[in-house]
Amino acid sequence: MRKPTKESELNTEPIGQNLIKLISNLCFSVFVLSVLIFTAIAITYQPPDPWLESAPSLTKLFTQTENATFKIDDSIVKTGEDLVSSPVPAIPPALAPNPITETDDSIVKTGEDLVSSKSDCEELKHVNCSDPQVLRAIKKFNSKTFKSIVILEYQTPVNGSKPDECDVAWRFRNKKERSWRKYRDFRRFEFGIGVNCTYRVIHTGRWHSGINARRPWIRPNPKFTRPIRDEEINNTIPTLPETNFRKGKYLYYARGGDYCKGMNHYLWSFLCGLGEAVYLNRTFVMDLNMCLSATHSSSHKDEEGKDFRFYFDFEHLKETASVVEETEFLRDWKKWDKGHKRKVPLKKIKSYKTTPMQLKKDKSTIIWRQFDGPEPDNYWYRVCEGQAAKYIHRPWHTIWKSKRLMNIVTEISGRMDWDFDAIHVIRGEKAQNKQLWPNLDSDTSPNAILTKLQQLVQQWRNLYVATNEPFYNYFDNLRSHYKVHLLDDYKELWNEASEWHNETTLLNGGKPVEFDGYMRAVVDTEVLYRAKTRVETFYNLTKDCKDGINTC
Repeated sequence: MRKPTKESELNTEPIGQNLIKLISNLCFSVFVLSVLIFTAIAITYQPPDPWLESAPSLTKLFTQTENATFKIDDSIVKTGEDLVSSPVPAIPPALAPNPITETDDSIVKTGEDLVSSKSDCEELKHVNCSDPQVLRAIKKFNSKTFKSIVILEYQTPVNGSKPDECDVAWRFRNKKERSWRKYRDFRRFEFGIGVNCTYRVIHTGRWHSGINARRPWIRPNPKFTRPIRDEEINNTIPTLPETNFRKGKYLYYARGGDYCKGMNHYLWSFLCGLGEAVYLNRTFVMDLNMCLSATHSSSHKDEEGKDFRFYFDFEHLKETASVVEETEFLRDWKKWDKGHKRKVPLKKIKSYKTTPMQLKKDKSTIIWRQFDGPEPDNYWYRVCEGQAAKYIHRPWHTIWKSKRLMNIVTEISGRMDWDFDAIHVIRGEKAQNKQLWPNLDSDTSPNAILTKLQQLVQQWRNLYVATNEPFYNYFDNLRSHYKVHLLDDYKELWNEASEWHNETTLLNGGKPVEFDGYMRAVVDTEVLYRAKTRVETFYNLTKDCKDGINTC
């Protein structure tokens, strides 16, 4: 018998391999055909319409977990777990829900959701103010409209006076204000229907127009018609624990020649004393009683009995520096000395020439600086002159303007929708002094002002005029070209029915407080600072120098 040769073996191997490939291809073809048939069946299969079935069938359908995307109302898309946890009763065909409206950014719409007719959006004509979509539309509108402020938080919108209106309140801060203080506004918004049945703002009310969203009124005294209190203002005077009085370290400045001087002088001296207290690591004893200089009083005389809290933010001062009120301090000092044999260690300083560096290691409980000399040796700021200036740094960051005054500033700016320009016109006594300011009177005349404004400010813009000009009608010719606003246009913000009047009266022991010249200057300046375009007297209107001839 002949043995097969190697050549014959090679000829038989391809036949086996070809057979295996043929079988594999046949199996794969059967698999592909099966997939195609299954796909065709899946596409062409139409399930029965549940609304045409009987009530038992509907009940079975609603309680099945397979129908994970069935929705039961106009705003919420139910998922599988929702249907398991809370089975839904059958809904009659007449009450079948409309296509869903997107209420959250996380909901992904499918093709059938986007195919809607005008009738699908009819229900939006009655705005659901609690719908998250409403607040989202308001946020979008505000971000484009109020670019001068940063809105920090919103409250849930509430119903307005009409079906298509909502009122909403928010808290904000101004971008041009360095403090962290918050302010409040509430406005009314009118809504229309946007793309794909979404809400869009078509009109907004003015400042504080959303009255349904404002805080409840507090009426401690029926005499006042608008006594809404700013709960963020805390003007309480801190008390000293009796047991810790002896352990404390205090710096006490007696009243000196700075009393009844101008406000700039007062602050320069006050911050010198506070700066020395910081340097010595002591609590500064301060007198809240102030004297308003004649330059800012309506009587043109120095007026005593003013309160530090009328003009400055006492709460912020307490939070940023260690201070105690003078009356409280003297009472506790007297009480301690009366109840103990050993008196509180005291060091009296007669002259400002005793430097803070010399007192750095003093261990007395109280260092009492007395200013009994003649002017100018009795000025507080003399302590910080000379060599002491290298060690004493005035803590300017502790002084903020009163929030009550800043609330008025915010109200005026808000009524102009934060979209206004301003001009600062300095006249008064300076305009009458031809020797120091020979051109000021003519350069600040109404016609000269109008000519300059037309070069810098667009016509019919809101124009706020910050000025010390006493005659209200002095700027009437500007009204034919601009929407002119003066401080006196907002007298209701400090009259007897105002929040400011109510708060300052309570602070002043029941005695009404005058809205004096310094307060007017503060409000005017701060509103001016918030304008988009500012026109200055000594920069734009006149070539005269700010401090007189040859001082530029």
